[in-house]
Amino acid sequence: MQLIIQPDGLSRCLYSEELPLHVLGPLSIQRASHVEPTTDGQWTADLSPVQGPLLGPFGSRSEALQAERRWLEQHWLNTDR
Repeated sequence: MQLIIQPDGLSRCLYSEELPLHVLGPLSIQRASHVEPTTDGQWTADLSPVQGPLLGPFGSRSEALQAERRWLEQHWLNTDR
């Protein structure tokens, strides 16, 4: 798990339960994307909540989730905000 702590003390990460984040203080958890099925049974990852693209379609939900994580790690998590 990558936990980015900015100079102003704000932190960001891709949420998981690997670390008990609540011990750091009050949390503000927000969605970075929406992984949803399409009408024809494919899957997409909509990253518009973080001004990102619509990824896909993918043949499975797990493929969409992997693409979502890769995009967030490359374009959202490790950038100055």
